[in-house]
Amino acid sequence: MTLKDTATLPNGVTIPKIALGTWMIEDDKVAEAVKTAVGLGYRHIDTAQAYGNERGVGEGIRNCGVARGDLFVQTKLAAEIKDYEGAKAAIDGSLATMGLDYIDLMIIHSPKPWADYAGADRFFEGNLAAWKAFEEALDAGKVRAIGVSNFQKADLDNLLQNARVKPMINQILAHVGNTPFALIDYARENGMLVEAYSPIAHGKILDNPEIGALATKYDVSIPQLCIRYILQLGLLVLPKTANPAHMKTNADVDFVISDADMTALKAITAKDYGDASVFPVYSGAE
Repeated sequence: MTLKDTATLPNGVTIPKIALGTWMIEDDKVAEAVKTAVGLGYRHIDTAQAYGNERGVGEGIRNCGVARGDLFVQTKLAAEIKDYEGAKAAIDGSLATMGLDYIDLMIIHSPKPWADYAGADRFFEGNLAAWKAFEEALDAGKVRAIGVSNFQKADLDNLLQNARVKPMINQILAHVGNTPFALIDYARENGMLVEAYSPIAHGKILDNPEIGALATKYDVSIPQLCIRYILQLGLLVLPKTANPAHMKTNADVDFVISDADMTALKAITAKDYGDASVFPVYSGAE
């Protein structure tokens, strides 16, 4: 069963390969989504300070009926926090908001504040300052692993060359039609796992006829094909949904895409994000 499949972070911590994403699930509804997902077999839950739903996620984790040690919870430092004291306080804030004794994986949400995402400044000093707080939280047992999100090669190099602890994961936008192979390879070469968010391209990929034809060939849905594609690339995958039926089908991906069809999928270009293009990560800016 794919929901039980795990990968291993550089420090030996195991992480389930399929996570439930919770972006845009409201705080008063997300606890129920978490409990439903856990009931279906999910053991990996993703949230972020920016989502405004950490409280609800924590409630769901505490009340889902599965031991805390059997669950993997990751959250992300707000992209605007680029200083040591701010990051230190924010880590403690996430723990308090979720009502948890520890976080399994803490991630810097973006190398740049969202308002400056298209700018030239890569905030190297600020990221190193925030990362120092991450390293200390790791030492203190407040977090079990630390990583980054949306980091490009230069951002990764800043930490790889200057930090005491190397980043353990890079969570990035990756899906059929927009897979940053060079960045994925670079992260792996430097010991990181890679986790793909928006594996279904924020839903816009559902209208792609080429992908649809391949899904029909395997007698699966387009989301199932897209999630399986990510897993066969050796990445972790983060499909987001509050719909119990979708949670179930998103995890029902125990089939194999042929090498020839994987090659065809890799060659597709699909970067239309519709209304989501207003968000920095979908705008094409780096």
